[in-house]
Amino acid sequence: MGTFKAVYLTREADRFAARVAPLDDAALPEGDVTLEVEWSTVNYKDALAIADRAPVVRKWPMVAGIDGAGTVSASAHPEWKPGDRVILNWRAVCGECRACQRGQAQYCFNTHNATQKMTLEDGTELSPALGIGAFAEKTLVAAGQCTKVDPAARPAAAGLLGCGVMAGLGAALNTGNVQRGDSVAVIGCGGVGYSADRRAGCRIDHRLGFAPGL
Repeated sequence: MGTFKAVYLTREADRFAARVAPLDDAALPEGDVTLEVEWSTVNYKDALAIADRAPVVRKWPMVAGIDGAGTVSASAHPEWKPGDRVILNWRAVCGECRACQRGQAQYCFNTHNATQKMTLEDGTELSPALGIGAFAEKTLVAAGQCTKVDPAARPAAAGLLGCGVMAGLGAALNTGNVQRGDSVAVIGCGGVGYSADRRAGCRIDHRLGFAPGL
């Protein structure tokens, strides 16, 4: 049986603490796709969880990381096989509800992110952030949370597609109905803002204005 490490966050009194825990494969219960994680990052939602400023965490302790890329090592789903290079999506749509059937998957009523719990040696359950928990050498996700990518793609670049690009581009495309060449105001130019800007056009106006007091 293999072993792997995970970084988990916990609350101790009024402080947050990060711990590195050795886990074995039995800590990953049955699910769809097991991934050898090659890349993850501290997402804005991870930062909100650490700062306790948003209800991202349902239960402590948690394994953070909602952006990720890696290689499939095992799969119980026919669409995926060991060796597939994938990125992780923070939202897995059902494909069956009326929103999905209308081609508006962004309004899916029945997303099915994995809800597996990794467990420490003492039996303590670790909640995976948004059903991903990519701050680990391995994770287990729902099949719908995987998207295959070119094996030659750099994990650090491809992994951004799963959250920042999907959120920014999706907001501009599906919610804002932004058309190429439209003039738009983008508040913040991180991964999400930059992706929204890309939808508006390939030219960036570098004249930035700063609102007093912000």
